[in-house]
Amino acid sequence: MTGAIGKLWKAVALALGTGFGLGLAPIASGTFGSLLGPPLVWGVKSLGLPGWGYWMVAGLLMLAGGPICGEVGKHYQKKDPGQAVYDEIVAFFFVLMWVPLNVLTAIIGFFVFRFFDILKPPPARQLEYLPGGWGILMDDLAAGLYAGLVVWGLWELLHYFANS
Repeated sequence: MTGAIGKLWKAVALALGTGFGLGLAPIASGTFGSLLGPPLVWGVKSLGLPGWGYWMVAGLLMLAGGPICGEVGKHYQKKDPGQAVYDEIVAFFFVLMWVPLNVLTAIIGFFVFRFFDILKPPPARQLEYLPGGWGILMDDLAAGLYAGLVVWGLWELLHYFANS
């Protein structure tokens, strides 16, 4: 894209892609960027959408992630720059999908997601090799899915022991 539209796209992609600047933190940018994930999911869940509406919003944001993360990569001239945190943010749709969103699930989800995002168990690490912004995005979505399964399991265990 060129001209005014291209400049606007780049500005919007960089703002979203860096988590409105949280990705510019000099250390632990992914951790700082992840702080926006639970509030985003809370905002979408608070709309009272049916399940398919939640996934439509999540899907659109995830589909936008490839181009957005790709633009951040181009701007910083790196395959997966630390400044790109949009991927961490939208991964929370998976992290918190099977549990009610409250302070406890948000905190547990945050730490479990960071664990899997850093560890990157297969196939998350292999997904990093996808081209462009898709490699930046997909490994975090995989980490989010792993984290979502663990958070759901912990939630179920908590309820099992609380009701026993």
